Amino acid sequence: MPSSEAAAIAADLRTAMGKLSRRVKHEDRIPLGQVAVLGALDRDGAMTTSDLATDQRVRPQSMARVVGLLMDQGLITRRAHPTDGRKSLVDLSEAGHAALEAERGRRAGWLAQAIEVELTNEEQALLARSAALLERLAAR
Repeated sequence: MPSSEAAAIAADLRTAMGKLSRRVKHEDRIPLGQVAVLGALDRDGAMTTSDLATDQRVRPQSMARVVGLLMDQGLITRRAHPTDGRKSLVDLSEAGHAALEAERGRRAGWLAQAIEVELTNEEQALLARSAALLERLAAR
């Protein structure tokens, strides 16, 4: 059982990370669900709509709607599945890759500016060290 100090740190950290995550997402121009799909395609490559639904933990019908919206915007492409003629694969288009990079840039740009404006040099160094600790916790 964790100590009361560790539990208090965990509660404070969870609250702060939630607030920061919501604030960074505020910079988005593309809805979060759509950005998540673009990110999955960028990370894992072409997938079926069903595989995307499983990856994103949503119903296939919901993913079909998201895929349709992204196709309408020209952010993804569809092609025949190489081994199963009943299926098709969706993948990032060049425009989708550019839109995803722009979203990532907006998020990182806002956060970098906030770090520079709000934190002293000493606090920035502490935050840099903390990022490695957060990575360690996330990998546990």
